[in-house]
Amino acid sequence: MAVKIRLKRMGAHKKPFYRIVVADSRAPRDGRFIEEIGYFNPLTEPVQLKIDSDKAKQWLGNGAQPSDTVRDLFKKNGII
Repeated sequence: MAVKIRLKRMGAHKKPFYRIVVADSRAPRDGRFIEEIGYFNPLTEPVQLKIDSDKAKQWLGNGAQPSDTVRDLFKKNGII
């Protein structure tokens, strides 16, 4: 089972809010997930970003692959 760390879109039309989740790569974008490790709100100034770094490092250590966007967020937060 390939595991990915990716964004799950929440929020209303034209008001996106994202949760950072660990999910099976075959699951739909907003579908089933294994664990929620944070959230990301791009509409606020400054941008709201909260990541549980311990859980993120644990999942990366177990072989989970972050999406491109999540990889950039991790770099900005100092996890990678």
